[in-house]
Amino acid sequence: MLRHRLRIFNVGVDGRVRLVLEGALTARDRVGVQDFVLLENFNSEAAFIENLRRRFTENLIYTYMGSVLVSVNPYKDLEIYSPQHMERYRGVSYYEISPHIYALSDNTYRAMKTSRRDQCILISGESGAGKTEASKKILLYYAVSCPAHQRMASLRDCLLQSTPVLEAFGNAKTLRNDNSSRFGKYMDIQFDFRGVPVGAHILNYLLEKSRVVHQNHGERNYHVFYQLLEGGTEEQLLHLHLDRNPQKYLYLVKGNCPRVSSMNDKNGWKALVKALSVIGFTEGEVQELLDVIGSVLHLGNTQFGEEEDGQTYVTTEMELKTLTQLLGVDGAALTEALTHKKLTANGEEMISPLTFEQAGAARDALAQAVYGRTFTWLVEKINQSLALDGSSVIGLLDIYGFEVFQHNSFEQFCINYCSEKLQQLFIELTLRSEQEEYETEGVAWEPVQYFDNKVICDLIEEKHKGIISILDEECVRPGEACDLSFLEKLEDTLGGHAHFVTHKLANGKTRRVLGREEFRLLHYAGEVNYTVTGFLDKNNDTLYRSLKEVMCQSTNHIVEHCFRRGELVDQKRPEMAATQFKNSLTKLMETLMSKEPSYVRCIKPNDAKQPGRFDEVLVRHQVKYLGLMENLRVRRAGFAYRRHFEAFLQRYKPLCPETWPVWQGELAEGVSTLVQYLGYKPEEYKMGRYLVLSEYPVPEEIGVIVIQAAWRGMKARRRARRRRDAADLIRRLIKGFIHRHEEYGPDNDYFLDHVRCSFLKTLRRNLPRSVLDKSWPTPPPALTQASEELRQLNMRNMVRKFCLAILPEWRKQMDQKVVASELFRGQKDSYPPSVAALFLGTRLGDEHINLKVVQTLGSEKVQYGVSVIKYDRRGFKPRPRQLLLTGSAIILVEKTKIKQRIDYDALRGISVSRLSDGILVLHVLCEDNKQKADLVLLCDHVIEVVTKVAMMANKVDQVNVSQGSIRFSAARSKEGVVDFTRGPELKVAKGKHGHLLVIIVNDSSKSCIDLNECVHLFPFRPPGRCDSKE
Repeated sequence: MLRHRLRIFNVGVDGRVRLVLEGALTARDRVGVQDFVLLENFNSEAAFIENLRRRFTENLIYTYMGSVLVSVNPYKDLEIYSPQHMERYRGVSYYEISPHIYALSDNTYRAMKTSRRDQCILISGESGAGKTEASKKILLYYAVSCPAHQRMASLRDCLLQSTPVLEAFGNAKTLRNDNSSRFGKYMDIQFDFRGVPVGAHILNYLLEKSRVVHQNHGERNYHVFYQLLEGGTEEQLLHLHLDRNPQKYLYLVKGNCPRVSSMNDKNGWKALVKALSVIGFTEGEVQELLDVIGSVLHLGNTQFGEEEDGQTYVTTEMELKTLTQLLGVDGAALTEALTHKKLTANGEEMISPLTFEQAGAARDALAQAVYGRTFTWLVEKINQSLALDGSSVIGLLDIYGFEVFQHNSFEQFCINYCSEKLQQLFIELTLRSEQEEYETEGVAWEPVQYFDNKVICDLIEEKHKGIISILDEECVRPGEACDLSFLEKLEDTLGGHAHFVTHKLANGKTRRVLGREEFRLLHYAGEVNYTVTGFLDKNNDTLYRSLKEVMCQSTNHIVEHCFRRGELVDQKRPEMAATQFKNSLTKLMETLMSKEPSYVRCIKPNDAKQPGRFDEVLVRHQVKYLGLMENLRVRRAGFAYRRHFEAFLQRYKPLCPETWPVWQGELAEGVSTLVQYLGYKPEEYKMGRYLVLSEYPVPEEIGVIVIQAAWRGMKARRRARRRRDAADLIRRLIKGFIHRHEEYGPDNDYFLDHVRCSFLKTLRRNLPRSVLDKSWPTPPPALTQASEELRQLNMRNMVRKFCLAILPEWRKQMDQKVVASELFRGQKDSYPPSVAALFLGTRLGDEHINLKVVQTLGSEKVQYGVSVIKYDRRGFKPRPRQLLLTGSAIILVEKTKIKQRIDYDALRGISVSRLSDGILVLHVLCEDNKQKADLVLLCDHVIEVVTKVAMMANKVDQVNVSQGSIRFSAARSKEGVVDFTRGPELKVAKGKHGHLLVIIVNDSSKSCIDLNECVHLFPFRPPGRCDSKE
C-alpha cells in the first residue's frame, strides 16, 4: 500500500537517522480521506463516490488521487483563493497540507525548476464541471506567486486580462453551463532560467461557429453580442446602427434566452473594454472589432426574396447598406455575391444564380467565416502582447468536456473525439506506462485491467476506414452527395464494428430510440447518438469564392487580414474541417507527450448548477468516463516513487556516510546501501534494472536534519576561527602601537600599514569635490609629505576636469566676464548687478535689422547688435539708434540708413562714468575725415556693450572709467562735457555751460538708466525694448 504520510525522525547516539513516528504535521480536517489512495476499499466505486460526497458536503472540493487532483464544482464562491492561501501553499510539499489547486500549481512549478523539464497541466471534465475556473486559478497563482521582473507587471496584466476577452468571444450559455467554453484552449506559460514568467502563447481549437447562426432552445449566442447591446454606449450603438433589444436580431432569438440570471452583461462589457485596453488594442482596432461584431448581427437580419422566374434578390436594403459600411466593402459586389456564385469549368468562370435556400446558406456561411476568422485574429493579437521565448514551459490545457445532448451534431462529434484522444493520452501516460515501466525494470506486480479506448480512436481517425476519412471522401466525390449518402457509406464500411450502430444495423430494441438519420458511437464514457444532418456542410466549411473576393477588398483591416488574397490564387483544395481538427489534435498530443503531465479532473455535482446538491448518478457517470477507478487501482498496486539510480544517489548521498561524498562502486550497490541505511523494509522498495522503486519518497526532513547538523558545525568552526584571528590581530596592533616611533620593522609593520591604509581610506571618503573646496584631512606625521603631493595632484586633476567640462559657449561667456571684471570691478557702480546676468550673443535678432542695412553691409556679418540712444552734438537731442558690431567696425543705424561707421582702427578709446548710469562715449581719431566727432550713447546694457566693443576692437586698454566728468570731441573742433551727479529723480538733459547733465537716482533700486524711462523724458519712443534685468 502506498504511504502518503509524513514521517518524523530523530538522530540516535550513533548518528543514524531513525523513524520514530508517523502522523500528520498539521491538524487538518479529517472529513473523508484527502487522498483516494488511502481508501481502504479502493476497488469500490461506491466508496469512492461516498468520499467525494462527504467532502463536498463540507465544502472540501479538492481531493488527491496520488498526483491527480479531483475537483468538484461547488457552484458558489469559497474563501479559499486569497493571497494568504497562495502564500500558504508556496514552496510546501505536495502532501503536507490539505489538497488544493494551488498545491498542484506549485508542485508543477517546482518540478519544472528542479528537473528542468517542461510540464503540462491537463484539465478535463464535462461542460460545467469548472475547467475554465480551474485554469483561471492556476494562471492567477503563477501571476502572483512567481518571482517578478521589470516586465512581470505588464505580462501578468495581459495574461489575466486575456481571459475575459476569450470568454466574451468564445464562451456561451448552453443547457448545462452558463459560461461554457465553445472552443479548446492550450496555453504555454514560458519561464526563464530563474523561474520568472516571461511570456505565453495560446492555441485555440475548433470554435463552434455554427452557434453564430443557430442556438438550441434555452441557449445563447456568444457573450460578446449581448454584452455589446447591454453595455455599449449610445454613440457606439448609433455608429453600428444597433438597438439594445436582442430580440430584434435573428441570430440572437433562436435560443429564446436573451438574458441569464447568473451573468451581468453590462459588467461583462466593462471588463471586456478594460481588458482590450490592457492587452494593447488601439482605439482603431477596437472600433474595427466592434464593426465586425455589428456586421454579423446585421448579416443575420439580411433577408431574401424570390421572383417568379426563381431569381433571388435582397429585400433588406437598409441592412445591406449598414453591412457594407461596417465591413468596408462594395455594396453592389456584396449583393451580387450573396445571390450568385462563381463556377469554374475548363478554366472558364461562370456566374450561377443561387436559390432562395442557397442564398440563406451563403449568408450564414459568411457570418460564420467572419466571426470564426476574427476570433483567430483575436488570439493572434493576444499572443503578440504575450510573446517572449523562455527556457522552460508549463502547458495548460483547457479543452472541451464530453458532451451528450438531445440532438448531437458535427460539433459534438469533434468534441467527443477530442475527449477520446485525451483519454487515450491519459491511458498511455498513466496506466499503460505504469505496467510497461514495471516490466522494463523487471519488477513483478499484479496487472490492472482497464478499457483501452484506442479502438474508438481508430474507428474515428483511421486512414481510409475511419469516420473522418469517409466523411472527407463523401464531401469531395463527384455526383450528388448528401448527409444520408454519408450515413449509407458508414454502414457499408463500418457495419461490423462493435462500437458503431445505426438504425439499419441495430436490433429491434435499439431501433426504437435511434432515428433513421442517426448513428451511435459507444464511447469510453457511454453511448452517444449523432444526427448526420449538416455533417457534410459543416465539414466542407464552404464559403463561395465570390464572397471571399468581396471580403478581400474590405477596408476594415481585421477583415482584410482574415481574408487573404492568397486564398483566391491557391488552387489546392483546403483540408476539410474534421481533418484540420484531427491534425491539430495530433500536434497537441505530440506536444503533451513531450512534457511531464499533471492532471486536474473536474466533476459536475448536478445539472441544475445548484450549490450543495450532489447527484450520485451523474457523478458516477463522470467518474467512469474520467477513468478514475482504473487510475486508483494502478496507484494502489504499485510503487509511486521512482528515480534513476544516478539521480537518486546524487540527491540523497549526503544522508549516508558510506555514500558521501563520492560512491566509488556500482550505482545499484550504492542505492541499495543508501536505502538500507535509511531504514526501508524489503517490502517497501524494489530495485529495478535502472530505477529504484519505493512506496513513498525519501522524506525531505532527513535531508533537513543532515544539512542542519553540517551547517551548525560549519558555523561553530567559523566562529572559533574568527575569535582566534581577532585575538592575534589585537596583539599585533598593541605591539605596533608601542613601537610606532621606531623604524619600520617586524614589530610595528602591521600597525604602521594599518595607519597608512586608514588615512588613505579616510582621504578617499573625504576628497574635495570642487576646486573651491580647500578642505583636506590631517595626515599622520609619517605621511605629511605624501599627503601634500596627493593634495596637489588632486587639485590639478579637479582643475583639469573642470576645464574639460566647460562647453565652448560657456568658455566664451567666461572670457567676456573676465574682461568685464578687469575693466569695471571696483570701478563702476552698475558692475555688481551685472555679474549674475549672462552676456547675450546679440540683443537684436535678424528680424529687427532692416534688410537694406544688411544689403549695404554686404559680406560683413553682424556679430552683435543692441538698441541705444544717441545724443546729438548740438543740443544733445536724443535719437533712437541701433548699434551694430561687425568683424571690422562699429555701425550706427537709423532705421534703414547707416548714419555712421567707425572702423576699429579709428576708435581711440571708450569712456564711462563710475556711477550706475548707461552713458558711454566712443572716442574716434580726429585725423579721420570720415568721422564727424565722438559718439555719446545711452544703453541699458553698458557693461555688456563696452566689454564686447573693447574685445572686438582690441581696445581693452583704452577703456576709461571716469571718476568725474567725461570730455569728448564735438563738432568743429569743439569739446563737449558730460557731467554726472546724484539727485532725487532720473534725468538726462542739457545743463549749465552747454554740458550734458546726467542725474542718477539715489535709490539703489535704480541701478541703471532704462530706455523706457527715457521715453517719458523725451518726446519719442525707441523702436525696440530690451529688459534691463537680463
